[in-house]
Amino acid sequence: MAREIRPQDTTRASAYELWMKAPNPMVTFFKTLDVTNLIKISKRKHLKFNMLLDYCIGKAAVPVKEFYILPVGEKLMGYDRIAVNTIVKNKIGEVSSCDILYTDNLEKFNQDYLKYTVQVAETCQDRDLSSDSMVIGTSAIIDTEIDGAVGMNSGIFNNPFMIWGRYRRKAFRYYLPVSFQFHHTQMDGAHAGQFLRNLQKEINRFI
Repeated sequence: MAREIRPQDTTRASAYELWMKAPNPMVTFFKTLDVTNLIKISKRKHLKFNMLLDYCIGKAAVPVKEFYILPVGEKLMGYDRIAVNTIVKNKIGEVSSCDILYTDNLEKFNQDYLKYTVQVAETCQDRDLSSDSMVIGTSAIIDTEIDGAVGMNSGIFNNPFMIWGRYRRKAFRYYLPVSFQFHHTQMDGAHAGQFLRNLQKEINRFI
């Protein structure tokens, strides 16, 4: 379960004072990922590209301790688990939200991804794990290529959030521009950069 933690007991104490009540505490990074390996394994093993990318996002976040805390309202909350959110087109043509608990076991993550995205699509009801997991939001606009996007700065949704469009082919490689938004209370640019480096490394490990 999520638990309230004292900012002064964390490495984010000064960031909490600086950014918690700032009018615009969200920061967005843009990066182009080489997703060639994900395309290959998706086709070879008949796995969904977005599932593979969500898995890599979760795996890249696990070693970065800042992903286990999150500003919620005026509190700083601590978590023991990470989940990755995916947006699902439901049976009435609208979108619903589906949280998938991250596990290092790719087969289990894929099973959960398929099970719960189908369930959410059929019921049109969101699957929300935010009460006990730090959720990384994602949104894939797969019908068009985009160079980047900036999410909400309202303080309502402070979770880390990634957005991407359709991947692009250049010569014999595939590339995907992504946006990564985070709350400055949760992490600094160095932590976000570490996460994005981890993400590319995890993608590269697929062969």
